[in-house]
Amino acid sequence: MDMGVLKGMSGIQENACEKLTRKQELYCEKLLSSYKDMVGVVSDLVKVSKSMRCFIKGSACNNLIQFSDVSGDISDPGDGEGIPVFAHFSILEFENLAQEIVEMYASELSLKRLIVVELLSLNEQEAIGEQINDPSWQTELYLGEFDNLQMIGLLSGEDFLPLLPRLKNWKSNDYFVERPCHKKTSEVLQVYLTIWLAEVNININRVDEIFSIIEDEIQIKLS
Repeated sequence: MDMGVLKGMSGIQENACEKLTRKQELYCEKLLSSYKDMVGVVSDLVKVSKSMRCFIKGSACNNLIQFSDVSGDISDPGDGEGIPVFAHFSILEFENLAQEIVEMYASELSLKRLIVVELLSLNEQEAIGEQINDPSWQTELYLGEFDNLQMIGLLSGEDFLPLLPRLKNWKSNDYFVERPCHKKTSEVLQVYLTIWLAEVNININRVDEIFSIIEDEIQIKLS
C-alpha cells in the first residue's frame, strides 16, 4: 500500500495496515458465512426435489396412491407407474423439472465457491478463525463442507474433492482453478465481484418457464 507522505511518520503505516487487516478478516468472515448459507439452501433444494415419491399400495383391483419419501415395498421405485398427479404430469416429470433447476443452482454454487477460495487466498486466516496456508480448491472451507457438497453432487467420488466449476454452455477444459496463483489486480477483483453478484449459470428465463409450466399443471399460482 502506498502511504504517500505519511510513510515516514512513525507508526502510521503499521496502524493503517493493522486496521485494514482486521477489516479484511471481518469481510472474509461475512463472505464465508454467505457461502455457507448458499450451500445450505442448495442442500435443501436437493432434499426437497427428492423428498416426495408416489407409491402404489393395495391389490391390483383396489390400488391406493401413497405420497411419501419412503416405501415399505422395495420393489416399488416410487414413480407412481406414470399415473398423473394433477392433470397430466407424473411424479417423474415433476422431478425432472425440479432436477433441472437444482442443477443450475448447484453449478452456480460451484462457481461461487471458486470466488470464495480466490478471495480467501488474499488472507492467511479462514473466516472461522483457523489458520490455513493459502486456501486452494482442495481446502475444506468450513467443517463439514465436503459432506454437504457430496450430498449436493459437487464432490468427486474418486478423490473426495470438489468437482471443478463450469460455466454455462462452456465446453472448454481449461479450468481457471488449475492455473498458477496470479496477482490479484483491481481488474481481477472487479471480475470476481461481478461473478459473485451475477447468476452466471442460472437461466432465469428457463426457471420462470418451469414455474409457469408447473402452475398451469397444478392450477396454483406459486409466486
